[in-house]
Amino acid sequence: MRKTFIVIWLLSLVGCGVSKKKASQDRTRKVSVAATRPPTETKKRASYEDSPATKHSKADHVINTALKFSGVRYRYGGTTKKGMDCSGLLYVAFGENDIQLPRTSYHMAEEGKRVRINEVVKGDLLFFRTRKGSKRINHVGMVVDVDDDEIKFIHASTSRGVIVSSLREGYWSRAFVRATRVLL
Repeated sequence: MRKTFIVIWLLSLVGCGVSKKKASQDRTRKVSVAATRPPTETKKRASYEDSPATKHSKADHVINTALKFSGVRYRYGGTTKKGMDCSGLLYVAFGENDIQLPRTSYHMAEEGKRVRINEVVKGDLLFFRTRKGSKRINHVGMVVDVDDDEIKFIHASTSRGVIVSSLREGYWSRAFVRATRVLL
């Protein structure tokens, strides 16, 4: 019984590593896409679905698949409605739409084309480093909406399960590493 508890406790520590931590005073890195447009201009960025030939893009289908898992609790290594981790969520969402991705966030970061943060569109992947002192990517989310300078993404948080968050939140802004496009 005690060994089982210890194993579960250790797995929770090495999960996607998305527990909220207090911001340190010396880190001032902020991610913003507002610098590319005047502050008075507020429009949605072009997206995959803007083509008149399609009603719903591949990105829309993948996003809708991921959103079906909203509220599912976090489970390290999980890929079902019983529990999911961050990479499991995207592995399933893309897989159900016939797009194969690696199973881990670290390996997902090696796929696709890198894009600048001010060029992200729905369906792009956002990668994070959430462990203090680590140089390895350990968390991933998918862009579900870009409105002016706010980027919203779906991911699996260890504390809140599958949720949609904003890159404006200080925690995610500081942990952000890169964005990639796998839907070319």
